Amino acid sequence: MLFPIYIENIHLAKHGSDSGVYDTHGRIVHSKFEEIFHKHAHVNSDALTADELNEFVKGNREPKDYKGWIGGLVEWKFLHHIAKDNNGVLAKDTIKVVYDGSLFEKLAEQKTNSAKKKHT
Repeated sequence: MLFPIYIENIHLAKHGSDSGVYDTHGRIVHSKFEEIFHKHAHVNSDALTADELNEFVKGNREPKDYKGWIGGLVEWKFLHHIAKDNNGVLAKDTIKVVYDGSLFEKLAEQKTNSAKKKHT
């Protein structure tokens, strides 16, 4: 990777208009994680569509925090692009591995498994 992600230092990467899932010490606040789905997952309680994702990002905006707005939008749009499932949604389990730091390992494993299936 071009820029490694170290979860133990995630609190240093917090920005305004974020989801609030990490506290100021970089610990996951599970109730805030679940709140994302309670508030924004209308079609499927365990996934976010592109429209629900937009609603979620807009719902986190702090007034006049333009850098935070752009940061949040870019992060979530990029995540949707690389990690959406075949139905075009971000599954709760996928979003959870973003927060625990194992997303790229999961994506690599999926790619390896997919390649193995093609060769059998």
